[in-house]
Amino acid sequence: MLGISVYLNQASDESLEAYIRKMRTAGFRGIFTSLHIPEDDPGQYAGRLRSLGTLASNYKMELTADISPASLGHLGLTFKTADRLLDWGVTGLRVDYGISEEETAALSHRMTVALNASTLTEESIGRLKQCGLRLSATEAWHNFYPRPETGLGMDDFTERNQWLRSEGLKVMAFVPGDGERRGPLYKGLPTLEEHRERTSFSAYLDLLNSGCVDHIYIGDPSMSERSLEQFSSHSEGVFLLDAVPAFPEASAFLPGTSHTNRPDAARDVIRSAESRMYGNAGDRPVRPANAADRPFGSVTVDNSLYGRYQGELQITKRDLHADDKVNVIGRVIGDDLPVLRHIKGGEAFRIRMEGGPHA
Repeated sequence: MLGISVYLNQASDESLEAYIRKMRTAGFRGIFTSLHIPEDDPGQYAGRLRSLGTLASNYKMELTADISPASLGHLGLTFKTADRLLDWGVTGLRVDYGISEEETAALSHRMTVALNASTLTEESIGRLKQCGLRLSATEAWHNFYPRPETGLGMDDFTERNQWLRSEGLKVMAFVPGDGERRGPLYKGLPTLEEHRERTSFSAYLDLLNSGCVDHIYIGDPSMSERSLEQFSSHSEGVFLLDAVPAFPEASAFLPGTSHTNRPDAARDVIRSAESRMYGNAGDRPVRPANAADRPFGSVTVDNSLYGRYQGELQITKRDLHADDKVNVIGRVIGDDLPVLRHIKGGEAFRIRMEGGPHA
């Protein structure tokens, strides 16, 4: 499941509802919020939580709140009565400290419980199960890491997630937003350090294809419009890629914009299954032009010197030498280069190139 993060330090307004509506349309189904409520402002936070819960209910989205015993106290609740938040639209609580194993197990029979993925041990999970933990309502949520250089590494992350899932838990992790970032550092809120400067969409693909994550949430308050376009396109089964032309008239060589990687996926390149049909239709020879080196991410079209391969569009997955039979017409932008390794055989992609059709 895909999710977003909404923080309660700003008043809810119409723009928040518009954002939630837009994200719901793009395929997002969950909302995360933090309820570490300042002592001097509990009433205002309670009102904002109720408003957010109403929006989540109206748009049929799950709402999980990160909460402490002190914050529950500000709301007039304890972990024994926390399920009253269900009436506010909160569907799950992320609990970490200040709650006993018996209380955690009991809470799992009333609402979804998210445990700290980093601190769980075989012993603690064993005790929770002995206390009657309802596994079907229990998940393991990773932290996000605001300070650069403190995020997790992929190897340790994968190993821990495989163990958590073997224990019967679904796993959640964060990717950074690439729109408005959350203070005070404004350095992104990823779970994995390697994602800190990546786009939300490319980081999401890494987690999606890791095979060990069930839920992926955007940690920061928003993402860019371009990432949102990519999420929306991906939900329809198409990878959206932006490219820059290699020379002024390069877009004229682009054989259409919608393509499918051949099912017999090549090692070195993504091959468009449709492009030769475009190139060979009628009397439209592809003249040789810009037969240059092909660095990773190059968009190329085979020219007339390649005979029956004329018109084939490719995107390179590694650096390749120049070939006088191959025109280099552009290059996928840097933000989208990490996306290329996720386009498998038989999967659709669309290229937007400045000056090209439907650019």
